[in-house]
Amino acid sequence: MQSILQKQCEQLAAERYPLHMPGHKRRQPPAPGLSCYAFDLTEIDGADDLHDADGILAQAMGRTAALYGSARCWYLVGGSTVGLLAGIRAVAPFGSEVIVARGCHKAVYHALELGHLTAHYVTAPVVEAFGVYGSIPPAAVEAALAAHPRARCVILTSPTYEGVQSDVAAMAALCHARGVPLLVDEAHGAHYLPFAEPLGWRGGAVAAGADLVVQSAHKTLPSLTQTAWLHRNGTLVDPAAVDRQLDVFETSSPSYPLLVSLDGCTGWLRENGPAAFAAWRARLDRFAAAARRWHNTPVLGLGPERRDFFAFDDGKILLRIGAAGAAQLRAAGFEPEMVCGPNVLAMTSPCDDGDALDRLADWLGERDAAAPPPPGAGALLPAPGPARCTIAEALDRPAATMPLAEAVGETAAEYVWAYPPGVPLVAPGEQVTDAFVEAAGALTAAGTTLHHSGGGGAGRLAVLA
Repeated sequence: MQSILQKQCEQLAAERYPLHMPGHKRRQPPAPGLSCYAFDLTEIDGADDLHDADGILAQAMGRTAALYGSARCWYLVGGSTVGLLAGIRAVAPFGSEVIVARGCHKAVYHALELGHLTAHYVTAPVVEAFGVYGSIPPAAVEAALAAHPRARCVILTSPTYEGVQSDVAAMAALCHARGVPLLVDEAHGAHYLPFAEPLGWRGGAVAAGADLVVQSAHKTLPSLTQTAWLHRNGTLVDPAAVDRQLDVFETSSPSYPLLVSLDGCTGWLRENGPAAFAAWRARLDRFAAAARRWHNTPVLGLGPERRDFFAFDDGKILLRIGAAGAAQLRAAGFEPEMVCGPNVLAMTSPCDDGDALDRLADWLGERDAAAPPPPGAGALLPAPGPARCTIAEALDRPAATMPLAEAVGETAAEYVWAYPPGVPLVAPGEQVTDAFVEAAGALTAAGTTLHHSGGGGAGRLAVLA
């Protein structure tokens, strides 16, 4: 289906010879198989300007806002990352305090770093069987707001990378009672649309009243990689401040094929979404019915832990089958989204083949009959050590590396994370704890590569000198 925006761009491209960027001049595909060069424009007359939209791009963003029910939607061509950087900077002045869920993506931490922000963490309980974060208790947010009255915003992730949702509506009410905006990283929940809730996708942050919501359209919907949305609701966030920060963090040469993809995704959702989502739900229900018969293949959300979640997104299939199971999965013709410690994540979407999850369930069922007991999760998510300084301060000070086992009690001078999911196990400025060293060892032993942001690695850690 051709989007409205694509038709408009192609018409503009056909009317005049391009004495402007991009260099392919819409004459030859710059790479085999790339057919979008015909409408790969720049901000010529009539094509609008993403950073000052009042024409065809403004109309496209208005269509998406209407679909989700938000007051305003910005198209993002730098992924959810640019929405998080700009959104946090727009609501948290330089050097201010914020309340942050510990399980946020590294992009949130980079925003804390760039803004010299003091973070007060809210840590969700860990689901011990899988070593992942559960739902954030609203009471924890309430306590943090009371303890830190100067906090300029609250930043949460829902759903998590693994599909665990939190009660965003309850936390939005707590924030708004104090006049504090709530920003939700809903990168993995772009499919939480009004028509999806009756099908079991509960708790979309836009409908729940969050003030800023960042969604990656490309993660679970038919849109190109790097495409995302930033939604605004309420009156606590100045849209001009968001415009200003997007001008800083987002490219001044946005890709029109990516913008067309976002508008095309919006049109597809409007016209085909309800039926496609109903079929998706049916596929997920068949998979769950099969999975409940397995004995050696734990699946997150199908066990007793689900009772402790506010809600769970069944579109994420987290299997505790370890690196060996992931290798067998690949040999069987399936490529998982993530292998981290004992966990292997299979991401689904409304665009999956009709029988893909049935084939996956059949293979897993055959494997389960002969599989050994599943690997234990272990201590994969350490509680953060005390913050001795802000992230920015730690990164500005001299540092040295030392063996990880000897770093306990020192102050970290770098981030360490497994990617994906990209949640820091330790952040600069935090005291290094025995729990962190144990988690790093458990992940490494399970075959997971840990990424260091500066100096450390291979059993070493950068610490303040």
